[in-house]
Amino acid sequence: MTRTTQRKTAPEQAAIKVRELKKTDWPHITALFGSNGACGGCWCMSWRITPHGKTWKEAQGEPNRKAFKKFVESGKALGILAFDGTKPVGWCAYGRRTEFPHLESAKAYRRDDIEQVWSINCFFILAKYRNQGVATALTEAAIKAIVKRKGKIIETYPAPLTKDGNKLPATFVWTGPEEMFRRLGFKEVQRLSYSRPLYRLEL
Repeated sequence: MTRTTQRKTAPEQAAIKVRELKKTDWPHITALFGSNGACGGCWCMSWRITPHGKTWKEAQGEPNRKAFKKFVESGKALGILAFDGTKPVGWCAYGRRTEFPHLESAKAYRRDDIEQVWSINCFFILAKYRNQGVATALTEAAIKAIVKRKGKIIETYPAPLTKDGNKLPATFVWTGPEEMFRRLGFKEVQRLSYSRPLYRLEL
């Protein structure tokens, strides 16, 4: 599955294409995430490790890199990659909610009805490609991939605007912006704190 989106600010350049992650994509992941593992040595493992605290600090960096490499090469990691030509420029993770145990340790996201729920929970887009529709293209592709796997409910944990209406720095929007999910039909179903809303899309 490949989807193409044109970057709004540079229509003369190559269109962005998105597709599902393959077992052979580890070189693309390392090229995209860089030596910092996308952010702070995370390597898209934050939702996969519980508890956090000391356990998380010990996992950051090389342990996370090795763990995520195993997920990717075994086919256990599900996600969408975005490319500008052959260059990887964006990432979105998805999977069954039960595959991300750290969600259960976050009080704001606890639910009793999680067995049939899928989750879209992590984005990383290179700085120069942000605010150009890449996250939307990644999300739409993730939704299609979940539909293909017979998913019925998709959950997200978006970052809202600040209380005075300003956008948060990109570092804090790694779960995706709230306004994007609203545009795509997701509805707020729980908000135990302002900064941690829970949205769902019923397919």
